[in-house]
Amino acid sequence: MEFFFGPLGIIIVVIILTGLRVVDQYERGVVLTLGKYTGTRQPGLTWIFALLGIQKIIKVDLRVRTVDVPQQEAITKDNVPVGVNAVVYFQIEKAEDAVLKIQDYTFAVAQYAQAALRDTIGGVELDALLAERDRIAEEIKKIVDVQTDDWGINVSAVKMQDIELPADMKRAMAKQAEAERERRATIIRAQGELKASENLRLAAENLSVPGAISLRTLQTIESTTVNPANTIVFALPIEVLEGIKRVTQAVQGGKKE
Repeated sequence: MEFFFGPLGIIIVVIILTGLRVVDQYERGVVLTLGKYTGTRQPGLTWIFALLGIQKIIKVDLRVRTVDVPQQEAITKDNVPVGVNAVVYFQIEKAEDAVLKIQDYTFAVAQYAQAALRDTIGGVELDALLAERDRIAEEIKKIVDVQTDDWGINVSAVKMQDIELPADMKRAMAKQAEAERERRATIIRAQGELKASENLRLAAENLSVPGAISLRTLQTIESTTVNPANTIVFALPIEVLEGIKRVTQAVQGGKKE
């Protein structure tokens, strides 16, 4: 009996030890028994009947993954050739579907993203592609998410990165931007000149009031006396000068007679 239970006990211990598995918190373990799906194990210590390959466990990482979509050559709706690359963020939500329904889900997601990127760019004009990048990326995300939903995959985001334009298009856009800057500068200068002319007009109206020039003259004299100087300033009201002018004209008229 001791001989019988000794080897049997060893076999049982071996079976138990060889079947122990640890599933990490960010993983799920898909169990296949004789090739058939029999359950999904949660995080923690678990056991399978691994002897003779009767059971096996496939661990699936549920963390968010990124797939780089290489530059895709496409033609916009207004016939402009562009090159666009993007990044896809996705996460597995159903581990059993990702294992049983698709062989290489990462490659499949990348292929769907490439096709969706080309198709979406072909349906928009260049101006919309440059100005509404986030909206177009959201459309691509929805397309890829619908296609991969059956695999237990959730596409969380698509980010468009570089948009490569033809060289002549870049030069044309640079000239357009320079022309726009010059236009704005011209408008600013014109507004400044208009403001200056308005100020001059108001100043002329104010000085045309009787006594305004005399007041201005007194202000000028006050400013010249701040620092001592040898200059003597004689201030004559403009009315006096005008009176002298009229007298002079009258005298000259009398001489002519």
